Amino acid sequence: MGKNIGFVSTRFKGTDGVSLESAKWAQMLWDYRHISYWFAGCLDRHPDISMLSRRAFFDHEEIKWINERCFGTSTRTSEITGKIHTIRNYLKNRLYKFIKKFNIEILIAENCLTIPMNIPLGLALTELIAETGIPTIAHHHDFYWERTRFAVNAVQDYLCMAFPPDLPNIQHVVINTPAREELAWRTGISAIVIPNVLDFEHPPEIDWEYTKTLREDIGLGPEDKMILQPTRVVQRKGIEHSIELVKGLGDPRYKLVITHEAGDEGYTYKEWLTDYAAARGVDIRFISHFVGDKRGRNRKNGKKRYTLWDIYPHADFVTYPSLYEGFGNAFIEAVYFKKPILINRYSIFVRDIEPQGFDVVAMDGILTQQEVEQVREILENPERCERMVNHNYEIATKHYSYSVLRKRLGFLLSNFFGIEL
Repeated sequence: MGKNIGFVSTRFKGTDGVSLESAKWAQMLWDYRHISYWFAGCLDRHPDISMLSRRAFFDHEEIKWINERCFGTSTRTSEITGKIHTIRNYLKNRLYKFIKKFNIEILIAENCLTIPMNIPLGLALTELIAETGIPTIAHHHDFYWERTRFAVNAVQDYLCMAFPPDLPNIQHVVINTPAREELAWRTGISAIVIPNVLDFEHPPEIDWEYTKTLREDIGLGPEDKMILQPTRVVQRKGIEHSIELVKGLGDPRYKLVITHEAGDEGYTYKEWLTDYAAARGVDIRFISHFVGDKRGRNRKNGKKRYTLWDIYPHADFVTYPSLYEGFGNAFIEAVYFKKPILINRYSIFVRDIEPQGFDVVAMDGILTQQEVEQVREILENPERCERMVNHNYEIATKHYSYSVLRKRLGFLLSNFFGIEL
């Protein structure tokens, strides 16, 4: 018999990792008659199955006011404490209404008990879970101790209480092995690993008709080759290495195309990359104004808007030289669309992904001429490229497909209810 499942987070909207992975979980649960409902401060889910509470959003003005006064300092005033608890109480009441309205039988907390982007929400949810005993899965994407901006804070008491809470009715899920080890070491809490997944049992459906003008729209000619960097423009993505790759290839046909915008961490890095590419004679294209959550038309110029998954099929090569990732969605996406990849051996890749035996061009912190020549061979040898991408797809099907998610979600639900997916 299906259960009513309540997803809770600060935001369920757009293409961030939390929104994307929660949608996959919900789809998998729906396939087995479990109905998902949504609670957040920023939502694109249908109003009939969701509850919007704007103070739950990390970008709400009151939450930003709290965060500005709680991080980067070691003490807080009684006024700040009072504000936190006023909003905590409000959000807890809203969560109780959410559970009652949709007859929620199990909660899935998506990163809101992990990283303190919204302290009152974490406290409210922790208290509700303790008061009701409701079965809860806490899905952790990135912990506060992984981010330097939370290192100095005035809310260590709240972090210990709710990020994450150690309660008997919570099962904890992390997305990589080091996170599981660090969680156990810091808190004594055990967790299972569920990696981010894609539906490798069903290859992507590509709309060639809609995207036939994509390359022209972004300024590429018939002979040009798209070197795709499918990430946000933030410093930890290591995009300067992608620039060095294109420079090393030494062919004006190769264009570096970056899909996402800067903004979350400012525009300084983007400006630096633009100058860096110009100094090295690399043609770099920032195309975020062509890319959205959904297809449509740009209001200003009438040009088409594409989704990220419209872009991948047109790429000739994918670069992913990140310095750090919690998992690596872009890596799995590139494998899903059967694209060859250059990857920097960031720690999670080394621990969890590389041992599976993927065939990639791997750099180790610096890009050498050897890696440039490997990329050149792949780009100029279609047979080598085809062997590479087919091999990677086969491995990903074994380790990062929906069947993996299905089995592990079934295990979690059976712990609570004795049922399996």
